[in-house]
Amino acid sequence: MRLGPLLAFLAVVLAAGLLAPPPAGAADGLTLTAPAQYADRDTPLTIAGAPPGAAVVLERFDGTDWQPAGSFVAGEDGTVTTPVRVLRVPARNLVRATAAGATGELRLPLRAIGTTTTLTGPRQVVDERSITLTVVRRTAEGTAVPGPVLLQRIVAGSWSTARTLTLGTTGTATTSVTPRSDSTWRVASPAQPWAASSVSARLAVDNLPPGRPVALPEAAPRPRVALPAAPRATGAGANAAIYRIPDRVWRSMVGRSWHRGCPVGRSGLRLLRINYWDYAGYRRRGELVAAASVVRQMAGALADMYRAGLPIRSMYRVDRFGWSKRLQGADDYRSMAAGNTSAFNCRWVVGRPGVRSPHTYGRALDLNTWENPYLSRQGWEPNSWWPSRSHPRAAWRSRSHAVVAIMRARGLRWTYGTSDSQHFDAVPPGGRPIVVPGCAVVVCH
Repeated sequence: MRLGPLLAFLAVVLAAGLLAPPPAGAADGLTLTAPAQYADRDTPLTIAGAPPGAAVVLERFDGTDWQPAGSFVAGEDGTVTTPVRVLRVPARNLVRATAAGATGELRLPLRAIGTTTTLTGPRQVVDERSITLTVVRRTAEGTAVPGPVLLQRIVAGSWSTARTLTLGTTGTATTSVTPRSDSTWRVASPAQPWAASSVSARLAVDNLPPGRPVALPEAAPRPRVALPAAPRATGAGANAAIYRIPDRVWRSMVGRSWHRGCPVGRSGLRLLRINYWDYAGYRRRGELVAAASVVRQMAGALADMYRAGLPIRSMYRVDRFGWSKRLQGADDYRSMAAGNTSAFNCRWVVGRPGVRSPHTYGRALDLNTWENPYLSRQGWEPNSWWPSRSHPRAAWRSRSHAVVAIMRARGLRWTYGTSDSQHFDAVPPGGRPIVVPGCAVVVCH
């Protein structure tokens, strides 16, 4: 179609009133704009596109319905500018304007303010005791920031969340922790729509021993076999517990500390778990296997040592050290080289192949073996430094020593004296000592 006929057609349509022009001042829609602002402050809201002099109604969504927020008259340029409070919850920052049948909406842009998080508390704690940590979160201007934060601790080299805390309206919270080792803490505060995230500085807490550490001579050699730290103590005091041999323990014993041909079977043995003081002054929980007939005597003697503050270097079941071909039982050489305390071990005498050890019957206890060596036919085991030396708490060379006296009071004989100072034989009440063939005169460790 050529331009001339098209213009003529439009003129006819207008004349007939079929395509009327919009009334003066009408708008297709309103435009709302506002700069980003921190929460709890006013931002200038501009409403544009209204007819000059038209009534402008402003509403705000309260999360459920629209609520009146103000009425205004548009200026000659068709705009209105008014301050509007920015709230912390984005859903409540939705506003709507209406004028002359036209509307417009805007979610007021919320700007997150910077925050700081602080963590304070003691830098030392005695093991098994609790300390109180305090968390404070503030904006850069000092306003409290309530809400959830994460209390974190370094575990295996990485940050791990220990618990979630909720800061109250004052932006603070306290919590009690009971670290069982040296620990490092921090608090991570997640971002909120109105508050930026932040992380506190680290708080390092030293864990101090509740007992008295053992002071050994500087020249004293250290055990050749290293053991991991035993589990921390459970319950109050020595807290001795005696059990029949559990399946898991028995499976570990078979082929190490017990094998076919041993004179004592599973039913004649018991597992003892008991707390003790380690050389660093901490409470640990150890375990050993002993004959059912004497396990309570051993438990009583070890509990007496605990009450007297007398230390034990370590107490693992001897099957931990594996099978020894030359001993035909669990590896007592490694157990002694670790300074380990143990009892039952169906094996030969150390240094005397073919001669059954008293430990085979589960009625002998070897205690603090590194500091209290044994004189075998091949020489001192596990070291030759300690035999000529004693220690008031950890090494005994006399029947008057506190450890020997405690053992004696519970019916455990210091059978071989300084030739095997680690070794004690338990004699049941009303019973007799076990006589091992070939061990009437010589030392049978």
